[in-house]
Amino acid sequence: MKSMLALSLALAAALSVSACQTQQQTNALAGGALGGGAGALIGSAVSNGSPGGVIAGAALGAGAGALLGSSLTPSSPPSYGGGCARWGYDYNGNRICVAYY
Repeated sequence: MKSMLALSLALAAALSVSACQTQQQTNALAGGALGGGAGALIGSAVSNGSPGGVIAGAALGAGAGALLGSSLTPSSPPSYGGGCARWGYDYNGNRICVAYY
């Protein structure tokens, strides 16, 4: 039973991460996961372990975490200590530096 639960959780995690194509989507997913976990813990503590409180806390925490994670994504790529001599595009169409000064 425990191995089936561990396998299903690993599969769910792999599927949820496989759809992320941009940094903003990745940050929203991570924020939603962390917010959902924290919200479930807070909901459990506030409602004395009531299942409804846990579910409500997880839902509110996941929503808030996804919004916060998405909004905190930087709008431009960070500088790596030098200028970019030539720009290119990766397979997702994101602009990347392919040659530095």
